[in-house]
Amino acid sequence: MKNILVVDDSALMRRVLCDIIDKDERFHVEDRAVNGLEALKLLQSKKYDAVVLDVNMPKMDGITLLKELQKNHIQAKVMMASTDTREGAKTTLDALELGALDFVHKPDNALNCRNDDFRTHMLDTLEAVASSRAPVFTKAFTMDEIANSRKMVELVQKHANVIAGNKVVAIASSTGGPKALQSVIPRLPASLKAPVVIVQHMPVGFTASLAERLDSLSELSVKEAVEGDELQAGTVYIARGGMHLNIKNQNGRNVIHYSDEPNREGVKPCANYMYESLADSGFDEILCVVMTGMGADGTQGIKTLAESKKVHIIAQEQSTCAVYGMPKCIVSTGLVDQVVVLDQIAQEIILNVGVK
Repeated sequence: MKNILVVDDSALMRRVLCDIIDKDERFHVEDRAVNGLEALKLLQSKKYDAVVLDVNMPKMDGITLLKELQKNHIQAKVMMASTDTREGAKTTLDALELGALDFVHKPDNALNCRNDDFRTHMLDTLEAVASSRAPVFTKAFTMDEIANSRKMVELVQKHANVIAGNKVVAIASSTGGPKALQSVIPRLPASLKAPVVIVQHMPVGFTASLAERLDSLSELSVKEAVEGDELQAGTVYIARGGMHLNIKNQNGRNVIHYSDEPNREGVKPCANYMYESLADSGFDEILCVVMTGMGADGTQGIKTLAESKKVHIIAQEQSTCAVYGMPKCIVSTGLVDQVVVLDQIAQEIILNVGVK
């Protein structure tokens, strides 16, 4: 049974969240705190399997607590749970950058937290966070680090003639993905010889903010994919939350098409749809990259894709994953060509697809 710390300034919300958690045999609420200051004191002396953290609280809010944990190198596996997480996409992304592993949106009314959809989603997310690797405190990615990729770009340019064919990079990620993507996408050059398509498990309203943040850090153009977008080399397309992204071949053009099937693998967007749709695309080879995340999304889609297309499969190495679920599943198939630590994924993408 996993011990949980719940941090929320609302007595009613604390009670409701604690009731939901304690009724699941996987968890036990060990302690409660009414603000970040109380939580910090507890975390300085005790270990928990996971922390459920509100954002807006008196004395010390959730973002400030995450900064204090990072500053003091106090490891904690944090799940944000706030009414802010729906419209406050920037706040949520800030929390993920500061070490929170995932988030759920709390209904504005505490009583609505008792509905089955919220309860199931919250407990599944809590399980992913509690089962994850504790965050490692590293410096935030800076544009200066792009210089480290220059040597790789120069190497690829010297051998560009051996990297032939029309290729696409297709990335799947989930829990821990937003932060992990910041170690990959900003390291790719604008001259990358392929488009990049990403399915990151996030709800409606968050993928646009994720795209904006990655775009601000990157040489590549990063955008939330729009219906009908034609895939272009040197551009990154992030699947919109709440819809399934597919790639369609229309008169020789590879374009984005969204579909509205039910959740698959418990998520929407689902990477399996992206990979399966690439079987009918005009690309000669698909570079599949499976990164940190709970569950098995991506594996079935890649297996299906590999039956009709040439694929090269990269899985993120276990010790660098927040959750070693999705990469583990694809590795277990025996189809994986490379297992790569997070900080080297970008260079392997460059080596596999080349630059213009």
